[in-house]
Amino acid sequence: MYFASDNWAGAHRSIAERLLRESDGFAAAYGASDLDRRVERRFAEVFEREVAVLFVGTGTAANSLSLASVQRPGGITFCHSEAHVIADECGAPDFFSGARLLGVPGAEGKIDPAKLKEKIAAFPQTAVQHGRATAVTITQATEAGTVYTLSEIDEIAAIARRDKLPLHMDGARFANALVSLGASPAEMTWKRGVDMLSFGGTKNGCWCAEAIVLFNPEQAKEMPFIRKRAAQLFSKSRFIAAQFDAYFENDLWLDLARHANGMSDRLRAGIDASNSARLAWPTSANEVFAVIPKSAAKTAEEKGAKFYEWPVPPATPELVGPGETLVRLVTSFATTKADVDGFLGCLAD
Repeated sequence: MYFASDNWAGAHRSIAERLLRESDGFAAAYGASDLDRRVERRFAEVFEREVAVLFVGTGTAANSLSLASVQRPGGITFCHSEAHVIADECGAPDFFSGARLLGVPGAEGKIDPAKLKEKIAAFPQTAVQHGRATAVTITQATEAGTVYTLSEIDEIAAIARRDKLPLHMDGARFANALVSLGASPAEMTWKRGVDMLSFGGTKNGCWCAEAIVLFNPEQAKEMPFIRKRAAQLFSKSRFIAAQFDAYFENDLWLDLARHANGMSDRLRAGIDASNSARLAWPTSANEVFAVIPKSAAKTAEEKGAKFYEWPVPPATPELVGPGETLVRLVTSFATTKADVDGFLGCLAD
């Protein structure tokens, strides 16, 4: 019963086998192999347009280098106040970009558009003392397990466009959000006004595969230098390409995300039907936040369940009562019905 994180899951067998096949023989290094080039073209097919693709090893690197590519002196990047980039990346985006991240509040992990307008207005391009607005980043799916709808992305993109700010999407759980919306990759990104994407594969069945996707290839001129300076240009990058090669084949990536989301749906339904537990707020990807009795949490841990107790959001201190705790449960491509039902059984003990 592993619900601590989708990072705890291993790699899908098809991806592991593709890596094994690639381990024989020789290929050009530093992204110049035939496989690298073929997978880059596959990204263009997936997103229905020419894109620039740069492989990196971690989501933190993808986020940090994406934001670094558009920064200027005194830059301010706006994100949700609880987004991964500001809360869980040890200041890496600030370090690599030389800019500052500024949190914007919003319910259920989503930036409030009105608050974003206010924050941007406080940092005009002439604000030498305070710094100037330079970018906006959203997380899809969010850290709260919610998903921006296409119209919500439109609204954020319109605000960014008005102030000529590039819009970045942290897509560590991109596939989970995509299948939740039933949209195409193009519809959830550049057709909405997203300029650059951190495309995540690691949480969804890959070993270690992330990519920076730039929807305006002209923007990519400086990116190879930024990536190299950040020590993210892997000599044997074909092993990242090999993972994506298997990931995209026969839409495996979407099937894995559907399975993970389906297991979360099963959890949500079981918790919703429970007499002792309740959903903390609605989610629609592969994360579930629930308020459960502390005794049930202890029982689950004793039976081998792995999950995290989660801090109560400051805006809703009344969410958790005496004898209760807020927990986060994350499902993955490797989660089984037995795992879910085993955890739900702990709530009934």
